[in-house]
Amino acid sequence: MQTDFDYAIVGAGIAGASLAAGLAAQARVVLLEAEDHPGYHATGRSAAFWTESYGGPLVQPLTTASGPFLIAHGFVAPRGALTLARADEREGLSAFAAEFSALGVRARLLNRADLEARLPGLDAQWRHGVFEPDCTDIDVAALHQHWLGAAARGGGTVMTRARLVAAERRAQGWDLGLAGGQRIAAGVLINAAGAWADAVACLADLRPLGIQPLRRTVVQARIGAAFPADLPLVLGFDGSFYFKPEGDRLWLSPHDETPSPPCDAAPEELDVALAVDRFQHVVDWPVERIERKWAGLRSFAPDRLPVYGFDPGDPRFFWFAGQGGFGIQTAPAAADLALRLLRGEPVGAVDPAPYSPARFS
Repeated sequence: MQTDFDYAIVGAGIAGASLAAGLAAQARVVLLEAEDHPGYHATGRSAAFWTESYGGPLVQPLTTASGPFLIAHGFVAPRGALTLARADEREGLSAFAAEFSALGVRARLLNRADLEARLPGLDAQWRHGVFEPDCTDIDVAALHQHWLGAAARGGGTVMTRARLVAAERRAQGWDLGLAGGQRIAAGVLINAAGAWADAVACLADLRPLGIQPLRRTVVQARIGAAFPADLPLVLGFDGSFYFKPEGDRLWLSPHDETPSPPCDAAPEELDVALAVDRFQHVVDWPVERIERKWAGLRSFAPDRLPVYGFDPGDPRFFWFAGQGGFGIQTAPAAADLALRLLRGEPVGAVDPAPYSPARFS
């Protein structure tokens, strides 16, 4: 088995797979996945939507730039997004709509009558809204497999049950130790380890950046009422909930962000109950049964922006981490930007400066 590579990518989720797909045709690449199969953690537990306002105005350029790729390859389906606000949130909601409209995002303010037409049974507290017609659902599994397949066709290697346990500098790059005793060599170490990103930096004797995993809960519910066939993704302006259709069921989330160590996240019963309670304060549709529940970790840098670029302390260590809850919707543009940085090529339309790890130096 090959043990000498140009690039070793830690993590075979959507982030690592997208980079492997771009690098494999021209370089020797290995994806190191600690679990039994790629995409076990955040990638496999995503709520799977593309919304240009999600993540804020500094994430929006990555989301918008990812849209054409996702559309061209058939990975998205129309959905629409509706953000709800109470009477005392009107000013903030108007500023939100104006800010993203100025960035080229289609965001239209709605009044109470507009909301009632879209959400029958809407609770009286919700007075205002913003509708984003361009929001889509993303087929995350298909996107992930697309990139894994491209990496394999290019000659890339995927190693599962290959948890990184040691990273030692050598003249030509890195000597890497894996769980089980195997060792490989790589010229550049790429940190796409999600919730484990800071731990990987520590193994490489580099300063962690304070990337914090936060637990997010989602439940799948059977609803005892007919909801509109064109129901959009519905979010609270205060960040306290979202829900969306999944076939004839709904996915509900309390939009929780509970600090967690890197782990195989599991839902807490309190958060499941919060998801249902907050949903029932939005519409009067009865929840008949909870059919599934799960949790995933969304990992954020201190400023809640992603981290893309070479570590200031070592030009052979590349960060591709901190994608929070927007890692799927920004994946195509993020991969394009990172590949350009890795190859020393001119960057495209997205400015890399806001995402550089040097901002924490």
